[in-house]
Amino acid sequence: MIFRLFRNRQNNRAIIDRQYAALTEAARQPDFYRSLHVPDTVMGRFEMLSLVMILYFRRTASCERSGQEVAQSIVDAFFQDIDHSLRELGIGDQSVPKRMKKMAGMFYGRLESYAKALDAASAEEMAAALRRNVHPQQDDAPAMLELAHWALAAEGALRDMPEEAIVTGMVTLIGPQQQV
Repeated sequence: MIFRLFRNRQNNRAIIDRQYAALTEAARQPDFYRSLHVPDTVMGRFEMLSLVMILYFRRTASCERSGQEVAQSIVDAFFQDIDHSLRELGIGDQSVPKRMKKMAGMFYGRLESYAKALDAASAEEMAAALRRNVHPQQDDAPAMLELAHWALAAEGALRDMPEEAIVTGMVTLIGPQQQV
């Protein structure tokens, strides 16, 4: 009996690891940085990973319990990854919690602003939110309309993805060149 519980945890870990790897790989596609004006910096990569996670979480919000449990584990993995990245960047142990709180606030702020634009299915609103976050305090920032169109197309593709893909950790996102 106890071994069955351990095996289920191992299976769940494999699902979470596979799904988180697929989501981070989606956020690291070179075309986002080469063609869609996302800076290839630590913060640019945070912005793309945040956008991908937000799209994923919006899809999993309508899932059954098992899908939501996977999503919660993905949230945990995302923030563990941020913690690990901060430490790799040389942020001291004393400063990591403060930085984590700031990064979490940034993420949830983006979740709110992107949700409004995605709910309205407005590429213009989404582009404005992306521009504010991806290129803060930059008056001559790119319009970000292409990235906004990708986000809307990716959300549509995720909406059509069966729940089985979520529960098994097989969710994929369309690439930046696949938007309709």
